Amino acid sequence: MFNIVLVNPQIPPNTGTIGRLCVNLDATLHLIKPLGFDIDDKAVKRAGLDYWHKLNLVVWEDFDTFLEKHPIDNNTHLATTKTDNIYFNASFAKDDYILFGSETKGIDEKVLLENPSRCITIPMGGAGRSLNLGVSVGIVTYEALRQNFDGFKKISIENSLEEISCQ
Repeated sequence: MFNIVLVNPQIPPNTGTIGRLCVNLDATLHLIKPLGFDIDDKAVKRAGLDYWHKLNLVVWEDFDTFLEKHPIDNNTHLATTKTDNIYFNASFAKDDYILFGSETKGIDEKVLLENPSRCITIPMGGAGRSLNLGVSVGIVTYEALRQNFDGFKKISIENSLEEISCQ
């Protein structure tokens, strides 16, 4: 459905939580090295629970290698606190790439400055700097899902019905 890209994630439970979200949305999770943890870290798998083995996961050696294969275009969204473009005004399509930077640094400012029309943000009050990465990914990805729900609804309902056992 969607491609969630974490650029240099640092906190294992965030990545595990996002992996679990990706499994439930049939999204691919792209992790771009360097990572702040070992991908086999227990904290990643604990947050991902028993979903981790079902995750469609792609690990990239670095951001440049990722960009060579997936250049920033109209199907790319760069989540950042450094823009006024609100995420719910963006148009999302199936198979879009939604990029999130590391918890400590975000996406490289040079990339943001080169692609201002692709930048999106989540509105926040003035008391905080940012939201938790897992929360941010959930907010933006579920807006993308809302905009593309027709194709997802059938798959979701069919899968749920297969798992339901009424007696």
